[in-house]
Amino acid sequence: EAVAAGWMLEFACSCLCRHFGEGGEAEFRRWRDVARALTNDFSEIPTHQKKTVYLCQLLIRIAKGKSLELQFENGQRISPLESALSFWTLLEREEIKLEKLHEDIRRLIQIQIVAVHMENTYFKEAAEVLERLFTDCESDKSLRRKLATIIKNKDPYVPLLQSFNYSLLISKIKAYIELFMKENETNFLIQEATKYVESKGLGATALQNKSVNINKNDKSNLDTKQRLVLSIILLRDVLMQNCCLNVDSSLYWIYINCLLGLNNLENVGKQHVALVCGRRRQRWTYKEDLELKSGVQKFGVGNWAKILVHGNFQNRTSVMLKDRWRTLNR
Repeated sequence: EAVAAGWMLEFACSCLCRHFGEGGEAEFRRWRDVARALTNDFSEIPTHQKKTVYLCQLLIRIAKGKSLELQFENGQRISPLESALSFWTLLEREEIKLEKLHEDIRRLIQIQIVAVHMENTYFKEAAEVLERLFTDCESDKSLRRKLATIIKNKDPYVPLLQSFNYSLLISKIKAYIELFMKENETNFLIQEATKYVESKGLGATALQNKSVNINKNDKSNLDTKQRLVLSIILLRDVLMQNCCLNVDSSLYWIYINCLLGLNNLENVGKQHVALVCGRRRQRWTYKEDLELKSGVQKFGVGNWAKILVHGNFQNRTSVMLKDRWRTLNR
């Protein structure tokens, strides 16, 4: 299970990076949930996977950096970006050579932590966070003075904050992701899937993210085959080796989710409807709402994969269940 979790974590990180770069919010959330499930049970992070775990946690927090109401650290009232900064510090420690890009990202996160508080008119909190962010070292003094003046004037739209805005931070993170992906191309699941696809003549270039000229229908078919192959490989290599997974294991429910996603993809081919990507909105029925409420009562909020498996839902995913629950709670 530990070996399989390692493979899945690498693949989840790869998917997070890709969807963060492409701006695919729904798919990013899907793989964010997988990455969280895989890292929840990590009492100790294996040395070779430290950067992978840190990057996943960084991207999850950067994606929600402007949502000050969210808390990622239990018992600590710090913003998502402050939490992201701590993981960026851990990432930097794992780097062999620190480049200018690393320093740029660090500074941008620091500036945006202050900027996001000011945009929400939390000027007192912005001053407090400034004290936490910067040390007394010489390299920090100039920026610290400038930000202190900006907070005092209570103007979140000064040229400094506009020049070092959130969009620039996102673009720098994307640049780092590209470097990370080049250095970590030996993803086991992608390698195995590519071999399988090549042996079946399904078009391996699609799995290697190379540019190919295809229309939208062809692309949908290639995405379907990619998910199909990856699901088969994952389940074959783990479940056929006499590996008994406990039903309370996070991996167990990730595998179930893979199968549910696979069934949805098969329905795409049969019904010519995008049930996973580009889904046509399907109204929730009263019966489905009752199923969802019953599932939450039985398994608790957050256990969407379990609720999905045990409930009677029509062409739904765990992400859709979570979104519907949020809507019902409004």
